[in-house]
Amino acid sequence: MQTIDEDDFEPTPPRRPMFRRKRVLIPLGIIVAIVVAFLLLRTPDTDRDAMIAKYGGPNVTFAAGPAGQRVHYRDQGNRAGPTIVLVHGANASLHTWEPLVKRLGGTYRIVTLDLPGHGLTGSTPDTDYSAEGMIDAIDVVAAKLGLERFTLGGNSMGGWVAWRYALARPERIDALLLIDAAGMPLRKGEKAPESNVGFRILKYPFGRWLATQITPRMLVEESLRGSVEKQEIVDDAMIDRYWELLRFPGNREATVLRARMNREPAMAERVGDITAPTLILFGDRDRLINPTAAQTFHERIAGSEVVLEKGIGHLPMEEAPDQTAAAIAGFLKRRLAPPAGNPETH
Repeated sequence: MQTIDEDDFEPTPPRRPMFRRKRVLIPLGIIVAIVVAFLLLRTPDTDRDAMIAKYGGPNVTFAAGPAGQRVHYRDQGNRAGPTIVLVHGANASLHTWEPLVKRLGGTYRIVTLDLPGHGLTGSTPDTDYSAEGMIDAIDVVAAKLGLERFTLGGNSMGGWVAWRYALARPERIDALLLIDAAGMPLRKGEKAPESNVGFRILKYPFGRWLATQITPRMLVEESLRGSVEKQEIVDDAMIDRYWELLRFPGNREATVLRARMNREPAMAERVGDITAPTLILFGDRDRLINPTAAQTFHERIAGSEVVLEKGIGHLPMEEAPDQTAAAIAGFLKRRLAPPAGNPETH
């Protein structure tokens, strides 16, 4: 048996100070680089007054609510005509409805508003961005304008708010317009759509935190382009508006709170309780909500009508305003009493 003498081992040389410094300096350098990159990429909130001047104009109007809300709204069109109230989708604003205001305003009074956590409304003191909080915002504007009954329409998240409002306040709804509306479950065998990059980021906790700090303009552009089929509508002015209003004080934090919110999917079972005349209008190239949701709404809401716009994405009112306005006007003429006022322009 071989024996090993202690003299066969050479003593391990002591670690040099240089190695110890490297072990400290390399991680420290990485941390510093991350902090510097964060500070360079961080996008601050926009200036409240500057945004109100730019996107509200000299006649900007707000309605004050009992919970401290300050809801930005516009009251346009034929004041003698029937009223249509329109609510936008997630991270959008009342500006998305301007193409329809131009085409339907000759006949209808059209009220649009920025929902809590959006546009010039910004955050609300109670941070209530649930369906009830959105419904309250509609009520605040309706009270300010003395509206007792109206047609209510919404796109995407705004469509979800609209049908939830129709369930909560059926006595106030003359008709319902669901434009690529959210809230229906997937049909058997369906997969959820890929969605756009902005909404995908919000699925993860780190992404939600990052969304409150870093909002690159190019990310907003990519999200917009991933939402529409008609790419030509996405111009610099549209990108700037979405980017700047998303960074309106409080809006990014509200976006994160909504991403974590329970959308109460069980409420979809009650959509069949809606009795108001309902138009379901979807773009057949919607990549955020499966267009088959239109059929699900139709099957559940008795007497509803469906329009699928070919070659159109998630924003029919901006991608195909003439076609969308004509569909709405035709539906309201068929299902409601003839409106007073001038014929709508197209």
